[in-house]
Amino acid sequence: MDKIQRIQQLKEEKDVVILAHYYVDGQVQKLADYVGDSFALSKLATTVTRQNILFCGVKFMGESAKILNPEKRVIMPDITADCPMAHMVAIEKIEQIRKQFPDVAVVCYVNSTAEIKAHSDVCVTSSNAIRVVKNLPNKEIFFIPDNNLAQYVAQQLPEKQFIFNDGFCPIHKEITKQNILDAKAKHPGAPVLTHPECIDEVLQVSDFIGSTSEIIDYATASEKKEFLIATETGVFYELQQKNPDKKFISVKSDQICPDMKKITVDNVLLALENLEPSVELEEEIRKKANAPLVKMLELAK
Repeated sequence: MDKIQRIQQLKEEKDVVILAHYYVDGQVQKLADYVGDSFALSKLATTVTRQNILFCGVKFMGESAKILNPEKRVIMPDITADCPMAHMVAIEKIEQIRKQFPDVAVVCYVNSTAEIKAHSDVCVTSSNAIRVVKNLPNKEIFFIPDNNLAQYVAQQLPEKQFIFNDGFCPIHKEITKQNILDAKAKHPGAPVLTHPECIDEVLQVSDFIGSTSEIIDYATASEKKEFLIATETGVFYELQQKNPDKKFISVKSDQICPDMKKITVDNVLLALENLEPSVELEEEIRKKANAPLVKMLELAK
């Protein structure tokens, strides 16, 4: 029996659903029951009947799944797979801003730790951030932890007053305007599809800005045959699955998240065999972190 067959067997035996983020290795996406972006997967986890969730992604994603599914066991293939941006804001900074601006709404990107979510008013994803912030009654917005997504949302909502934090995704931040221009010169006519975690000057020379799932949807609906992609290259697997006749090119050679690539077929198998490592959260933090996620669902309607 090979590894993939063994994974399928263990999944049935141990009542496990496998969720994989678009940025993990294609071989891992291939064996998952569901593939998607982080919040869509966590939300989907609340609808599955299986008792155990194996989340193939980084730590904050496993935490989000646990926050929304406290009665289920959430397992991660590698608990050290983390997101640097998720830690790029301090609780002290949030408290300081609240004192300075009593009517502020602390808007927290889902790419953050459970503890940071617990100190926030509402969560957002890259696809619903504009809609959620627009629907908030507050004029002053402290957007954490990502500065680039915050700048993008602020440009769409000039009626709001934004307070920015200096967090960023290292992978998206390293994509430059010159990378885009060079790629365009080599592939004239190919639209540039970019994640809003990229810096503003990159967004300015892009043809479409959207979350991973929005990038996939755009490329799938487009009549074009060639696309330049400015986000983590794990998304190429799903792009190719849905568009076998189209070509996808990264705008630079190393758009790779080393933490996402810690998730392998081997550690998926090991996690299934042991139902470990599991995501554990203190109940008080879990409850506090759940409130901004629930509020997001209300405001995103």
